Amino acid sequence: MSDVTLESILEGRRSQPHQLIEVLQDVQERYGYIPEEAMKIIAQELGVPLMEVYRVATFYKAFSLSPRGKNVFTICLGTACHVRGAKLLPKQLAGQLGVSAGETTEDGLFTVEHVNCLGACALGPVVVHNETYHHHMTPGKLRTLIDSTHEDKMEEITHDQAKQHLRS
Repeated sequence: MSDVTLESILEGRRSQPHQLIEVLQDVQERYGYIPEEAMKIIAQELGVPLMEVYRVATFYKAFSLSPRGKNVFTICLGTACHVRGAKLLPKQLAGQLGVSAGETTEDGLFTVEHVNCLGACALGPVVVHNETYHHHMTPGKLRTLIDSTHEDKMEEITHDQAKQHLRS
């Protein structure tokens, strides 16, 4: 973790406990999760007990205390989505990616999360892929979405390899 980046996040916010959520959001955005070391520094700099920082960071689903994959799939398992077939979606992800809720693939490309409601009940079942909502999701549509994400990653790798080859 770069102290310079955390330093810039805290700039102008020191001794301002009311800034806790905003600071955590900025750390989450910058690092993809909230490292334990960062929570200690935030507590000290904002004048908030470490337990309070931890409580807030674990209360909100938007925050993660462990690194997430490049692609995050969030499945809504709330009542409206559940009765429309969302219960099949975790099985599809587990079968295709080999990970369950709260886990990240070994290559760091995919993280799977489950939530109780995404607030889009009329569109259920809903899956969010990196902040993009996909409605009326089925196992087949989810398989296609994952496959297209894999293909995009392969194109990105191929493009990066080509650029690297041109430089050498």
